[in-house]
Amino acid sequence: RNVRAMRACDGGSCDWNETQDALAANRWYATNQILPDGRAFIVGGRRQFNYEFFPKADASDASAIALPFLVQTRDPEENNLYPFVHLNIDGNLFIFAKNRAVLLDYKKNKIVRTYPELAGGDPRNYPSSGSSVLLPLKPSPTEAEVLICGGAPAGSYNSTKEKTFFPALVTCGRIKITDASPVVIINGAMDGTAGWEAANTPAYAPVVYRPDHAPGDRFEEQSATDIARLYHSSAILLRDGRVLVGGSNPHIYYNFSNEQYPTELSLEAFSPEYLDSSNDALRPKITHPSPADPAVSVKYGDSMTLQFEVPAVAPRRRPRGGGDGDGGSLGLVSVTMVAPSFTTHSFGMNQRLLFLDVAGPTALHGAAGAYEASVVMPATAVLAPPGYYMVFVVNGHIPSEGVWVHI
Repeated sequence: RNVRAMRACDGGSCDWNETQDALAANRWYATNQILPDGRAFIVGGRRQFNYEFFPKADASDASAIALPFLVQTRDPEENNLYPFVHLNIDGNLFIFAKNRAVLLDYKKNKIVRTYPELAGGDPRNYPSSGSSVLLPLKPSPTEAEVLICGGAPAGSYNSTKEKTFFPALVTCGRIKITDASPVVIINGAMDGTAGWEAANTPAYAPVVYRPDHAPGDRFEEQSATDIARLYHSSAILLRDGRVLVGGSNPHIYYNFSNEQYPTELSLEAFSPEYLDSSNDALRPKITHPSPADPAVSVKYGDSMTLQFEVPAVAPRRRPRGGGDGDGGSLGLVSVTMVAPSFTTHSFGMNQRLLFLDVAGPTALHGAAGAYEASVVMPATAVLAPPGYYMVFVVNGHIPSEGVWVHI
């Protein structure tokens, strides 16, 4: 029930502050989502069919609030933990548990929409441990879409106790709640479930899913690692565009030897195809603000000037966020803003990518390959809850290194 928080600072002197008994309920494997007012929405956990907020606004906010949807989707035999939660563009919360979803107006404690059960009806949440992402949002979006992939057939968790490992689900569901960008699916296993000794075949090769491609052409396997990343592995996007991958411990204790898949404490970085050396000439470099500087403070609806260099150009297309380019020297130039998610057990909490409105880019006189663009920050905290984000300039499909902003 304790809460640990840390405020970012310069110089490496930051430390965690712990608040004792800050939560109303004991929560083992719960999910959190940052809200537009900066509070955290905390939901679920073992035998907790409710939600609460942190920090507490006042005494009336101290108790947990019942969420019958979690009772309706519970699985007393196999658990049903880490519900997938995404902040929708209308300010309500999309919550997926087991095999179906609802849209919750958390201010009124009211379900405002119920979504159909995913085809097949098999569970997707822990320990079946599929995953979910909110697909990238356009500037001033009018709709949003959630992607849910993986999971395991019903009964898989109990079957692993008899050393029977059912193949993982290979299906995905998309729920309308957008301009689509690739999604990397990485780590995990191809049979069994999450849990101790409960999976048997590591998924060594990352898979890229491209939502805007035709059915049958959306998944592409990438170069494989030789390290098994099973239960308790994790992955997160880095500022330089790589994906940091680490950990793996499918055992009750730390077992480093005499195991087929020993405890793994190493880190490695997956470099997506856009970082291939053949794309170096297309990769933008942000020169202002400097990536080495502290995070730039911005406000909702504000404009921000970015200066960047591009050695070569991508095929000309209209900029995704708006504008007409600079008369032919640049192709598709977009600017994205990415929230750093808290990633555990196959799910990135608070994951979010937004395309920003772009004016320009225009060439800077006297500097070959140098450009300037003005981008508009999201209009409200409903689209981008307050906090830190990485901003990237993208030329074609090749991103720059990111710069930090704080909104």
